[in-house]
Amino acid sequence: MRKIFVTGATGFVGRHVVNNLIERREDVSVLVRDGKEGIFTGVLPKDRIVSTKSAFAEGDDWWRETLRDIDTVIHLAWYVEAGKYLTAPENMDCLIGSLRMAKSAADVGVRRFVGIGTCIEYDVSVGTLTTDTPLKPTTPYSAAKAAIFTALSELLPARGAEFVWCRLFYLYGEGENERRFVPYLRKSMSEGKVADLTKGTQVRDYLDVKDAAQQIVDAALGTKLGPVNICSGQPVTVRELAERIADEYASRHLLNFGARPENLVDPPYIIGVKG
Repeated sequence: MRKIFVTGATGFVGRHVVNNLIERREDVSVLVRDGKEGIFTGVLPKDRIVSTKSAFAEGDDWWRETLRDIDTVIHLAWYVEAGKYLTAPENMDCLIGSLRMAKSAADVGVRRFVGIGTCIEYDVSVGTLTTDTPLKPTTPYSAAKAAIFTALSELLPARGAEFVWCRLFYLYGEGENERRFVPYLRKSMSEGKVADLTKGTQVRDYLDVKDAAQQIVDAALGTKLGPVNICSGQPVTVRELAERIADEYASRHLLNFGARPENLVDPPYIIGVKG
């Protein structure tokens, strides 16, 4: 049985990836921050839970020892604090640390390395995004992700390792940070409060995080190499999504469209094509 190692295992996406792997009866180990080991107590054996102060500060020797005998790495760890991560300097730390980890993985013979990217690596002005769409990152976050993709696309195959890069589109669902769009709506509707929104004309590719986790695990366990879009492929306006959620609470009247100014740099249309 292949041994799979998941970083960022306690995060929004990571927990669902780990749960999906467990449901498939895979031999999974996880990396967590110091103090968060209890999240997997009773779920995974103690020897399958590795803790660290910071995944991005560990050295080559630590990674080589940790990843010895691992078949597949799914690297989800990153700095993702809501409202800050797009422009945060921590993106550089994550970039450097991720490259160090991937190199160490290749050193000890990890067969397959699955990294997690973002749809905003692409030139989003194209609108409908395939894995062949040119890259044009415009933030430190997307630039760091694109840099890792470019580097590991050359490094890992040259070292005999398979490389897969899963680009996430617009995820929502269980465990999502309360400051994000969907949790904000649900909280407002459940409390009977008005939700101030833009006009909501932007078209997006939304996907439940559990479905995203399934697609990531499918990619990790499969044979496809290179970039993979983790998406629904279905266009939905922000307004349509908001109305669906409000209808669950019979509270569409609480949606105040146009109360917030439009983001002039926000692309009007971003949809993924699976593959």
